[in-house]
Amino acid sequence: MFPPDQPDPLVSVVVPTWRRPALLARCLQALCAQRLRPEAYEVIVADDGCEARIERLVALMAAQHPGHTLRYVPVPGTQGPSGARNAGWRRARARVIAFTDDDTVPDADWLREGCAALQRQPEVCAVAGAVDVPLPPRPTDHERDTGGLARAEFVTANCFVRRDALQRIGGFDERFTRAWREDSDLQFRLIEEVCPVGRAPAAIVEHPVRPAAWGSSIAAQAKVYFDALLYKKHPRLYRQRIRRTPPWHYYVAVLALLAVPVALLAGTPKVAAAAGLLWLALTAAFCARRLRGAALTPAHVAEMAVTSALIPPLSLYWRLRGALAFRVVFL
Repeated sequence: MFPPDQPDPLVSVVVPTWRRPALLARCLQALCAQRLRPEAYEVIVADDGCEARIERLVALMAAQHPGHTLRYVPVPGTQGPSGARNAGWRRARARVIAFTDDDTVPDADWLREGCAALQRQPEVCAVAGAVDVPLPPRPTDHERDTGGLARAEFVTANCFVRRDALQRIGGFDERFTRAWREDSDLQFRLIEEVCPVGRAPAAIVEHPVRPAAWGSSIAAQAKVYFDALLYKKHPRLYRQRIRRTPPWHYYVAVLALLAVPVALLAGTPKVAAAAGLLWLALTAAFCARRLRGAALTPAHVAEMAVTSALIPPLSLYWRLRGALAFRVVFL
């Protein structure tokens, strides 16, 4: 509880976290170093891992930065960052909610610039800040994928939303149980149900690339499951802003691969050979596209060759699962 005479802060920062204390500590250090009066903002750590070590970390950071308000909120009843963010902003006291992630490093002027952008744009209900992803000259596929955050329209790694707009739409859709497409869903619902979303280019967070296991792009295909939900809710905006056409090259590659054993069983080896060559050509072209401008180390080239063969069928599998789960025709 807060004293009744304590004024509400200007902005509340919500940071969802799940079992990443070192990254969270780095993020909180940056948040406590903001060039904004400590009493002007609060930081809420929403922990859906409900770990005692995270609670201790937040308490330690609060003790190390007197004057700052850091609050720990355990989130036992949901799964994923959507539910954690909802638990966080619903306990916030400010009229502006700033969202970032536990693996970012907000610039010292992040909060000041984000709030100023909202004040300059009274016609919008939210603003999207800028995400800086440091990349080497020839990044790996994983590094380049993370670098996509810098080109995204609206991500919860860096956005400022008016509290009344969140209340009006009910916050995040907790069916998005992974960190994928929940930010686009929030953006689209704000646009469709409240008012436009603006920009805050001077509000910057850095998002360093985290290490990833070899072949991480294979497991990442499971995210496509939630594309089906986003498409069901916002088919027009999905086609306009996410993916204009279905991944037809995936469908052709998978059909060609399936045609090989079928043709062999039917006793038409020439058809099987033609289908196999088509699959090989499509897979090689896909691998070449992924390697263009990327790291060319032997390990990375091998990874791209293997995963380029596996991604199309896995992606279509998760698209089908999402379409069935959310009862939508999603190609």
